Amino acid sequence: MFNNKIHIKKSVVSNKRTFVVAEISANHCGSLTLLKKMIIKLKKANVDAIKIQAYEASTITLNVKSQDFKINSNNTWAKYHYLYDLYKKAQTPFSWYEKIFKFCNKNHIIVFASIFDYESLKKLEKLKCPAYKVASPEITDIPLIFEIAKTKKPIIISSGLSNYKDLDLAVKTVKKAKNKNLILLKCTSSYPAELSELNLNTMKDMKKKFKCLVGYSDHTKDINVPIHASSMGAVMLEKHVMLKKTKSVDSFFSIEINKFKKMISIIRQNEKSNGKIDYNISKNAKKNLNGRRSLYVSKNIKLGEKFTVDNIKSVRPSFGLHPKYLKKFLNKETKKNLFIGDRLKWEYLKK
Repeated sequence: MFNNKIHIKKSVVSNKRTFVVAEISANHCGSLTLLKKMIIKLKKANVDAIKIQAYEASTITLNVKSQDFKINSNNTWAKYHYLYDLYKKAQTPFSWYEKIFKFCNKNHIIVFASIFDYESLKKLEKLKCPAYKVASPEITDIPLIFEIAKTKKPIIISSGLSNYKDLDLAVKTVKKAKNKNLILLKCTSSYPAELSELNLNTMKDMKKKFKCLVGYSDHTKDINVPIHASSMGAVMLEKHVMLKKTKSVDSFFSIEINKFKKMISIIRQNEKSNGKIDYNISKNAKKNLNGRRSLYVSKNIKLGEKFTVDNIKSVRPSFGLHPKYLKKFLNKETKKNLFIGDRLKWEYLKK
């Protein structure tokens, strides 16, 4: 059984709230200065954490110009031709890691990383990285997943390029490492992702089958889907962000930080409205109680005349008897003259 509350530094990931993560990916455009600017803006947007992708081109692929390493012509990133060239363009240099973590600590914002190799893991362990993400293409790298899980830190695994067997094996690997801090993210690894392929209901099934916290990694072009995913119970939400008018390897499916801020605001408003299980009438609604119905005389009634559906009626306001007593009066005589607008009372009923 995995933990249903997971700590990332002083923050808690649980079913009570969506933990929002800003994925920087390649949107730093090779500039540490721009990355720091993003961090400050994301803090002002009230993000819970930022995430970097911890790799260099040489640690994720080989600098080989053969057909195996050529990017397919129908791939979104085909213009980069070869994998090494793509990742060289997108990488977050190892030399930045310590600077990024120091800057985030100084500005009181959580930063963690997607891990793609042992070298990055070792470097980030020295920097006390509080959590690790396994990107969906790494779902089959079972030795790497085991090494990450052995840290006992929160491990977040995306499902985008996995089938059920792949995901099950990854979860079993985390269990084998005796790490109870697992979060699975439902993900569709197409860029941008089509609505018809998202299948967000899978989140509920993942939670049921794997008995762990489940969230959502979003690759759509807008904020509607992640907001919806949050309302469906995603405990963690990850989305790619960029500065305004940024052009990078990943910018075409990322959203600007001002839009990201709006998304977070809506999510928090939605969470506030969730409230608690409560069948009582709210404090502010009580002033409208007189809008409920009750029994009133709807037509003048003479002494001894019988009550009928033509002379008593359930209407607003609520100062008369409860409408459930209507049948107690029907076809029975009144003890006095009654006039339209009188509240119906038990004392008027002739026994």
